[in-house]
Order: sequence, then C-alpha cells, then structure tokens
Amino acid sequence: MQPEPTAELHHRTIETPAGRLHLVEQGTGPLVLLVHGFPESWYSWRRQLPALAAAGYRAAAIDVRGYGRSSKPAATDAYRMLDLVEDNVAAVRALGEESAVIVGHDWGSNIAASSALLHPEVFQAVGLLSVPYAPPGGPRPTDVFGQIGGPEQEFYVSYFQEPGRAEAEIEPDVRGWLAGFYAALSADTMPARGEPDPHFVAHGGRLRDRFPTGKLPAWLSEDDLGVYAAEFERTGLTGALNRYRNMDRDWEDLAPHRGAPIKQPSLFIGGTLDASTVWMADAINAYPSTLPALSASHLLEGCGHWIQQERPDEVNRLLTDWLTTLQG
Repeated sequence: MQPEPTAELHHRTIETPAGRLHLVEQGTGPLVLLVHGFPESWYSWRRQLPALAAAGYRAAAIDVRGYGRSSKPAATDAYRMLDLVEDNVAAVRALGEESAVIVGHDWGSNIAASSALLHPEVFQAVGLLSVPYAPPGGPRPTDVFGQIGGPEQEFYVSYFQEPGRAEAEIEPDVRGWLAGFYAALSADTMPARGEPDPHFVAHGGRLRDRFPTGKLPAWLSEDDLGVYAAEFERTGLTGALNRYRNMDRDWEDLAPHRGAPIKQPSLFIGGTLDASTVWMADAINAYPSTLPALSASHLLEGCGHWIQQERPDEVNRLLTDWLTTLQG
C-alpha cells in the first residue's frame, strides 16, 4: 500500500490572473503539477502526493479556479480554458520553476492537455487520467451534447449549462448529492447494466434520481466524503459548474489549434468501466496521430471513473514508472 497522507503536506496560496490559487505540495525534485476534475479538489490526489514525493518528485496539487480555497470569480466566462491554462503557468512560475510535468484527471485531463498544447515550453510532458485527449475542433459542443439525450432524457452536460439549475438540485444536500455522484461512477457501486444511466436526466427530473443510494464506494470513507462536502458547502457549486458553461467559448478560443497533436511525451490511464473511456474509444485509437510521443496507454480492467482514488497503487506505479523514463 502507498503511504497515508502525512504532515509533510504543505499548503500554499499563490497569485494568478484570477487572484488566489491554493495548492498542496509534497517532496522535492522535478515538479509535477496535479489538476483535479469535477466535483473534486486537491484532495483527489491525496494518494499520489506522498507516492510521488517518495519517488523523488515535487508534487503540487492545485484547487482549480472556482474550487476549494482558490479564488472564485463571479463572471461565468472567467472559467474558460485559456484562463485555466494561464493559472497553471502562473503556478509553475510561482513555485520557482521554469517547467513541469502536468497530470490531470477528468476535467483536469482536458486542462492538462490544453496546457501542454498551448505552452509546450512550460509543460514538457502530460499525463491524462480517465478522459482521453481529443484535439480541438469538430461541431459546436453544446450542439453535440444536445443531441445525445433524445426526446425522453437530457445529457448531464446539457443539464449543467443553465446557471443555477444544477445548483438548485445539489446545494440543498451537498453531501448526499456528492455521495451519489461518486457512487454512480465507481466500479463497485455504479448501476448495473440495463439500469437507468446516471449520466442522463429524465425530462422534469433530477440527475440524482438515478444515483445509487445507501452505500459509498470502497475508495471513499465518510471522512473523505466530509472533506469534499465541506468545501462545496462553503463555496457552492457555481465555480465548478462554470467549467461546463464555457465549452462553446473554448471551442471558439481553441479554433486556431483545430486538429493539433500534443507532441510532448504523454501517458494515458483509463478504466474499462468508465463511460469517458468507452464513449471516447475513437480518441484513444487516434493516439498515434494525436499523441505521437505517447509513452503508454493503459486501461485498468474493472475500474471506474475516479481512477487515482479507486486504484491508487496501480496509478502511482504507472505514474512513477513513466516519470522515471522522462528523466533518462
């Protein structure tokens, strides 16, 4: 087993274009910047920080803009991808480094990929967890997601688009909603094949109507859930949900990079039971052209979406083995 989180974790607050960015770091050596997804925080990397530190790296896990102790700008368009990328660049500079390896999970995977694409001089390698890299381009995102649900249900990304709508569902019971959302996408608690898909909302219903109830996934203790819930009870969900509300802006902003590959060394780790991996199988198959310096692509059998928390030992081994190859 990997070591438990220890007192060697150092909390820091740095200045970025949005204001305050909170991060937690551990270890010394080459910098590895860790970027979480929705709805999480730096705490999602609690099993990776000590493992990376023990392997000789300086691991730094941020609270993405709008989350945790980082600043939460009021404007919806303050959460566009270009701004989140600049936050990552500012974090590297504030930590006194010129370059870093960046690793992201879920939305953090997209943010990490965009950071590597737009600033290859800063992010010299990129690790992607759960969500594969797909180059900018294609149809307008909201048009695509609007067609996925069909006449009887709505895809969750579309459900998240209207400001205040998802907040009204989540914020009266943050802890219960998070427990259900985490369980819905975890290998040991997700709905069985043939049951209603928790990625969709029945018209007039709520997303949580399809969440499992009564049991937390094995990776999530009541104390862990309490950490996540306490942060979102304090901050609300708008900052986190605003990431989804900028997908069309990102599509426009990144149009000059349509179809662009990421040329730095890269790593992908996904779970075979993760909808992100299944739905984006074509993106994984395209890696020879979209990630030409890919070191390896791993699919963990029987693993769900919260990959670095569900399978910390395997993920830590794959990450540290990959990082070692970058030092050669």
